[in-house]
Amino acid sequence: MTAHLTETTATELLALYRSGAASPVEATQAVLDRISRLNPQLLAFCLVDAEAALQSARDSESRWQRGTPIGPLDGVPTSIKDLILTKGWPTRRGSLSVDPDQPWTVDAPVTARLREAGAVLLGKTATPEFGCKGETNSPLTGISRNPWDLSRTPGGSSGGTAAAVAAGLGPLSVGTDGAGSVRIPAAFCGNFGLKPSFGRVPAYPLSPFGSVAHLGPHTLSVADAALMMNVLSQPDARDWTSLPADGRDYRVGLDDGVRGLRIAYSPTLGYARNVHPEVAAAVERAVRDLASLGAVVEAVDPGFADPLDICTGLWFLGAYTVWSGLSPAQQAVCDPDFRAEAELGARLSALEVQQLHQRRGVLGAQLRQFMQGYDLIATPSVSVPAFEARPAGHTPIDPAALLGWTPFSYPFNLSQQPAASIPCGLTSDGLPIGLQLVGPMFGDALVLRACRAYESLRPIARPPMAWASAN
Repeated sequence: MTAHLTETTATELLALYRSGAASPVEATQAVLDRISRLNPQLLAFCLVDAEAALQSARDSESRWQRGTPIGPLDGVPTSIKDLILTKGWPTRRGSLSVDPDQPWTVDAPVTARLREAGAVLLGKTATPEFGCKGETNSPLTGISRNPWDLSRTPGGSSGGTAAAVAAGLGPLSVGTDGAGSVRIPAAFCGNFGLKPSFGRVPAYPLSPFGSVAHLGPHTLSVADAALMMNVLSQPDARDWTSLPADGRDYRVGLDDGVRGLRIAYSPTLGYARNVHPEVAAAVERAVRDLASLGAVVEAVDPGFADPLDICTGLWFLGAYTVWSGLSPAQQAVCDPDFRAEAELGARLSALEVQQLHQRRGVLGAQLRQFMQGYDLIATPSVSVPAFEARPAGHTPIDPAALLGWTPFSYPFNLSQQPAASIPCGLTSDGLPIGLQLVGPMFGDALVLRACRAYESLRPIARPPMAWASAN
């Protein structure tokens, strides 16, 4: 039973708790045992607190035995990306510059909501320094690995989060996404990742990278993501940019299908020139599947030019903002990639920054108008499969090196629209491929519904992980 519990979704675990067929302590111990065995190879977690997790699980088990679970995630093993404040644990943000020996007395909104919902918090998942790139490596935590192939990156910056979920190291995790950092690792690791509409999931403190930064769930089923959204989307007054509570239950209507929905299929967004042929073919098959379920699919591009320089300009400015707040001693131990980004940000003038914001506004308005004619946009999640896991500082940083290989993700951070990655096949090398579905602003439930329709036809597979049997 315990091995099975590490391959069970949160929704399934809750049903087992309800029936008495399994307990939170059994599930948590099974996950902790698996973390102990596999994390030395994956480096998905940078902090595990087994004692706290087991105490939380025992408390949850007592509540289930009394028939009084405190919330919709009571007893579910869950992890949190190490950019997100967690009371009692250091949040080092992947950086040697952050001193772990200081008071850690604040829960970020998502952490607080997870605790209130009864989730069993396992620990923190690895991130590149300050979430600065789309692969997960840093001088602090080393090189995180992909459970489908240990020689490959899990992506980033939520690479630890995606690797943990895909490898069965807890069914739920929270990531962040400033230019694709939920969807990239979801595509590379073969799990489901949702970037909600900006402000739908409150944040505190707000990201120094600004209003491109979103928080969202990583799961191995769409139903689990909907369940998490019910928890994560609850209001928190500390985030002045957050949306008003809408009282939505994201599970309602989840199985309504896609019949009649208008989907704009854009295999290149009009500018992506180097899409891997197996990625392109898998996404095209997935779009045909959506059409077979009754969606009205039209091949059409939204009609905007590649906004890479807008995204990276604002991103580099955010890096410089963080960098300028560090002492010389802290700067000396930083990741060379983060240093390079900060140096590029330092070159921007106030006028150039204002012009970037203006161009972003034009893009956002164009996409709002485009979405009046369509319910969803379908694209690849990332233009390539997971590439080699590499050390920090391996390649000089410029806009193309940073994000040129993920041209489908960052436009929708600039526009703040909800977007998700769902697995849609494997390459000939056995690596996952992701389909991205983008909704109109505030259309989070619609994105989940469409992804659930696709999942009903093509269920999410777990990695074979032959390497794990030797550990």
